[in-house]
Amino acid sequence: MTSQDLSRYCEDVAKRAKLAAAALVQVSDSAKNMWLKKSAERLRQQSDVILQANEKDIQAAPEFGLTDAQIDRLRLNSERIDSIAGALEQIAMLPSPIGRIIDSSVRPNGLRIDKVRVPLGVVFFIYESRPNVTADAAAICMKSGNAVILRGGKEAAHSSQAIVDILAQVATECGLPADAVQLVATRDRAAVGHFLKLDQCIDVAIPRGGEGLIRRVTSEATMPVIKHFDGNCHVYVDAAADLDKALQIVVNSKCQRMGVCNAAESLVLHQAIAAAFLPKLAEAFQPFQIEMRGDAAARTILDSIQPATDEDFAAEYLGPIISIKIVSSLDEAINHINHYSSGHTEAIVTNDLQASQQFTNRIDSSAVMVNASTRFNDGGEFGLGAEIGISTDKFHARGPCGIDELTSYKYVVHGDGQIR
Repeated sequence: MTSQDLSRYCEDVAKRAKLAAAALVQVSDSAKNMWLKKSAERLRQQSDVILQANEKDIQAAPEFGLTDAQIDRLRLNSERIDSIAGALEQIAMLPSPIGRIIDSSVRPNGLRIDKVRVPLGVVFFIYESRPNVTADAAAICMKSGNAVILRGGKEAAHSSQAIVDILAQVATECGLPADAVQLVATRDRAAVGHFLKLDQCIDVAIPRGGEGLIRRVTSEATMPVIKHFDGNCHVYVDAAADLDKALQIVVNSKCQRMGVCNAAESLVLHQAIAAAFLPKLAEAFQPFQIEMRGDAAARTILDSIQPATDEDFAAEYLGPIISIKIVSSLDEAINHINHYSSGHTEAIVTNDLQASQQFTNRIDSSAVMVNASTRFNDGGEFGLGAEIGISTDKFHARGPCGIDELTSYKYVVHGDGQIR
């Protein structure tokens, strides 16, 4: 495909998505829910078709240099397809945000001012090679009244296409515009650049993947971008912490799944409990082969801790390494975290109510946990049904982005002949 042909293709996809978004405004929530439920049923019924497509992706995986862990994330089976279908059914059960009155007031002149939720319009979603993300993104975009252009990883191209084909077919059967869910058909990396210039058709871009991809999208996009660059998440164990509880939270935050954005990368310990806590933590980390990198105070407690640099304190490892900082006060802990954090997720473990309140008030991140694992910063865990990503931005959306975060609002004013 020539550059000119590619440009025309991308423009055609975007224009069809814009028309579909306009048509979705007239679609009832009951019709969207019917689409979600029937899509879930059809995904289960046609699991053999999806698995055949997925096998093509698995066979091609070595060409793309995928690790065993990445191949496992790519692989589908009957149980995983059932889980994908179940997520669609959960989204169908969520109340629709569209048309919801956020606020209403009556002016002295009798005008009623309603602030009403509306869809964003067209979402361009660029994401990693996980087939379940294809279905999740399509579902929450359609539920919130948005058309979506899906640009998935080439590693899952066959699986994603099989899923989108089913979703589009069911959409037509339910009276929804089939173009509301489109998968970019070309693997040409230049297609992303073309789409990012189409702000006349696309209302928002959402990249979900490595930092390089997200920075490219942010620099090239002519429309708003919802994103986070990385996830340097902290757990602070306070002087008033229950150490058994703290041990479970730190190990879960770091080890339950290391290669995700809400895994803990940094541990901050109050000096009052550090000597008692670190040896227990080192023992708990052993089955996971976690390398501990700490400051001078931490290394005086355990010889096995390696020296930590400024780069370590700022790093998103996405693997079996954690940085450790020992502090003399809650203030020092908060200042350290706000300095090095990527603004994603931070947690405090403490039985001191005042300390937890200070921490939640002063920590500048999208989610702050009190006596709970950082791994809970997730759309499903927050009751959003699913998420299209997690945002560390402060404008429009912050934290897990579900159906509410894929809406904006407009003012609807009711009068009775008033003039100014």
